[in-house]
Amino acid sequence: MPTAFRSGPYRCFFYSADAAEPPHVHVERDERIAKFWLSPVRLQDSGGFSRTELVRLEGIVNENVEVLLRSWNEFFSS
Repeated sequence: MPTAFRSGPYRCFFYSADAAEPPHVHVERDERIAKFWLSPVRLQDSGGFSRTELVRLEGIVNENVEVLLRSWNEFFSS
């Protein structure tokens, strides 16, 4: 599970078996994991986060989408 980005208590990562899906990122904190598509950024699975926290997470993903897409492409193209 390569980590693409960290922001405060959140870890953005993807699973090595995710290559068959469109670019996306999983965001975890504690026991919660949400999934966001990256192009365009949109929530796929809320993973137990509150609505307020999901808005915060979507903002983090949007602010870092270029880094996340670059990490995705570098990992899955090698």
